[in-house]
Amino acid sequence: MNFIISGKNLEVSDGLKERVNKKLGKLEKFFSPQTEAHVTMNVQKNRHILEVTIPSNGITLRAEVSSDDMYTSIDKAENILEGQIRKYKTRLEKRLHTPAFQAENFNSDTAVEEEKEFMVVRTKRFAIKPMPLEEAILQMNLLGHEFFMFSNAESNEVNVVYKRKDGNYGLIEPEF
Repeated sequence: MNFIISGKNLEVSDGLKERVNKKLGKLEKFFSPQTEAHVTMNVQKNRHILEVTIPSNGITLRAEVSSDDMYTSIDKAENILEGQIRKYKTRLEKRLHTPAFQAENFNSDTAVEEEKEFMVVRTKRFAIKPMPLEEAILQMNLLGHEFFMFSNAESNEVNVVYKRKDGNYGLIEPEF
């Protein structure tokens, strides 16, 4: 596994790099040798934030941890990622041992009060691959997100799966 380590508001020392290689290197057994792990260390006031993203064969494992010490954050991230792998081991086992991857027209006559300007503060782009609903739910849970957009392998349409407040899941399908 290759670690791509970067720092924001922090100079990444050799000691931190060693700790990342030692702790997160334990996860190598689950991934192919060419898998890349993106590790970002960030310091904001007294918070030491560590983000780890490991994309592998269409599955993305992710952990974001904040603590008073970067070494503690690295330890916590390792525990989170190991927990994700353990929790979803049976579903991920086959996948992780294979090589890592790969304006509308408005009528000007109608006077409508304009809402205040919307501000988009972040844009994300990602490749959408066809997958069954169960795999989309798995991916959403691995990322720790509340929703996940995917291409449904059964209908070949873009769908959104989301986690409901009652703990169940919802699916949004387009209607034409």
